[in-house]
Amino acid sequence: MSARSITSLPVDACAGLRGRDFLSIRQLTRESLTGLLALAADVRREPARYGCALIGKTIATIFDKPSLRTRVSFHVAASQLGAHVIDLHPGEIGLRGRESIDDIARTLDGMVDALVIRTSPDDVVERLADVAAIPVINGLTDDNHPCQALADYLTIHDVKRRLTGVRLAFVGDGNNVANSLIQGAALLGVQMVIASPPGYEPRSEVIEWARRHQMVKGTACKVVTSPAKAVRGADVVYTDTWVSMGQENEAEERRRAFRGFQVTRELFDRAAADAIFMHCLPAHRGEEVAAEVIDSPRSVVFAQARNRLHSEKALLLALLR
Repeated sequence: MSARSITSLPVDACAGLRGRDFLSIRQLTRESLTGLLALAADVRREPARYGCALIGKTIATIFDKPSLRTRVSFHVAASQLGAHVIDLHPGEIGLRGRESIDDIARTLDGMVDALVIRTSPDDVVERLADVAAIPVINGLTDDNHPCQALADYLTIHDVKRRLTGVRLAFVGDGNNVANSLIQGAALLGVQMVIASPPGYEPRSEVIEWARRHQMVKGTACKVVTSPAKAVRGADVVYTDTWVSMGQENEAEERRRAFRGFQVTRELFDRAAADAIFMHCLPAHRGEEVAAEVIDSPRSVVFAQARNRLHSEKALLLALLR
């Protein structure tokens, strides 16, 4: 995607998403993904234009996992668009306990306009979406983090003024963040390389999907075991925690496996001279990234975090307006 494409796209390029679920980047086309990014840029540029867009709408949120950026960004996004948010605690509503997933979905269907859920199993979110007629938004699951990818590609475009042809190196676990970035890279023509220790690569079906849907032939995600090879000449260097929520019992094993995969200053210097560093946060300085990298002027991690607000405003507008 060229430098002009986000700002020149009509903001209704994602109009086809109205009323739909947002569970994975896989559900998007290139047009709807770039449309969301265009709308996010427009909302950020002229927030007052959208201040009353969702008046009268109610959005329910379920946070089955700890959250800082997802919770705050969705609550603030909804509020600034004029919508009301009701936060539902999993224990109170009986998620996977007192009530069936189907009954929760049917109950919410008649009371709210959309549901944002952050939980572990993808099948919980998928079942909610299958049963409920309202849009269901995946705030994070074990296999997908699509809202993070929206903010990430908006951030990359902000700095690089393009997406097609950008070289993105991901160093670390082939986790939910990596999966969503891979899917987005295929649709946007981003050249992505991921370096993971053996046994921690993205699943083969994620890579195969990217190959089938790649915008530019030969740019689908490549998987290597050498961080130095992945980072060489990259425009963007991205990493994530080695131990995600729910993997605490694997912590020591994972730290041993990922030894040598820390984004150090020496590794980062192998990237392009104007490369940026990205991390979805929370970060563990001294583990997956050195403090001198994440706290350097070339780190855009807090711009990423701020862009969660704007990209999620765009998502809510596309699904509900």
